[in-house]
Amino acid sequence: MTASEIIRDIKARKFKPVYLLHGEEPYYIDQVIDYIEAHVLNDMEKGFNQTVLYGKDTDMATILNAAKRYPMMSEYQVIIVKEAQDLKWSKETEGSSKAAEFVQNYFEKPLSSTILVLGFKYATFDKRKKIFKSISKNGVVFQSDPVRDYKLAEWIENLVKERGAKIAPQAAALMAEYLGADLSKVANELDKLLLNISSNTMIDAELVQRNIGISKEYNVFELQKALAFRNVLKCNQIINYFADNPKSNPMVLVLANLNAYFSKILKYHYLANKHDAAKELGVNPFFLKDYETAARNYSINKTFEIISLLREYDLKSKGVDSSGNTTDGALLKELLFKMLH
Repeated sequence: MTASEIIRDIKARKFKPVYLLHGEEPYYIDQVIDYIEAHVLNDMEKGFNQTVLYGKDTDMATILNAAKRYPMMSEYQVIIVKEAQDLKWSKETEGSSKAAEFVQNYFEKPLSSTILVLGFKYATFDKRKKIFKSISKNGVVFQSDPVRDYKLAEWIENLVKERGAKIAPQAAALMAEYLGADLSKVANELDKLLLNISSNTMIDAELVQRNIGISKEYNVFELQKALAFRNVLKCNQIINYFADNPKSNPMVLVLANLNAYFSKILKYHYLANKHDAAKELGVNPFFLKDYETAARNYSINKTFEIISLLREYDLKSKGVDSSGNTTDGALLKELLFKMLH
């Protein structure tokens, strides 16, 4: 089930006795937990029947003893365990001890009037455990995986649509470039932006730049475009800006973005069917012309050379084969010269 499907069922009052929400991306785990915490019980019922615990401050015996109680003046009780990854799973839930047997017995036959929610974040739960199999059989297991970089702009477009607004592809790509794959951060920035515009306003790159604090002219997105068209003057202006503002444009992120960009250019070179290029590259069709231009301006051999340079200067930025006095700004300028010549 997806997070949206879980929330849809909860809205319809279709509950399961156990929810295991696990995975490396916390955004959807928090989304489901927040919804359950806010909407399953009314304010009067919450006083007696809603318990919120944290993994580092509790143990399975405490959780399940609470789960085996019956609700008071309510059809359900809700027990939410946040940061459940901090529980001592291995010692208390596996093996032949009485504690492990007690835990396993509950998940085999969970109390139907209890809604137990386990938020296991920043890692995936061990699917080999008996508990996992029991919860899969008797409850709901949801795995929240990170959104891949090439799908992030699409994810932003869909989120904006869910919020009842519209965003231009270039604006979504710009947010993806600068905010990264931390979905909670992206959603928070987007919500703040939406507060400042009317519902029928199209979110464009200028709005994103103005509201999220991205330089309009000097950003990685514009650098990629300048490189694609071999606009030497613009490339140098942007790199000089990066050198003067290293905190806003850390070298590690600049190199990572450029490596991803030129890797797609290389892939474009080898595509047998260029008609499906946008899908194969995982980019919005709106930006395909930039990749076509870049492929014309950088041969296969030059693209290989640039990717090699990016790796070389990534190591130099970390102190490998580089003078200790060389700044990131100086390295970027040197790298740019070699990329363009």
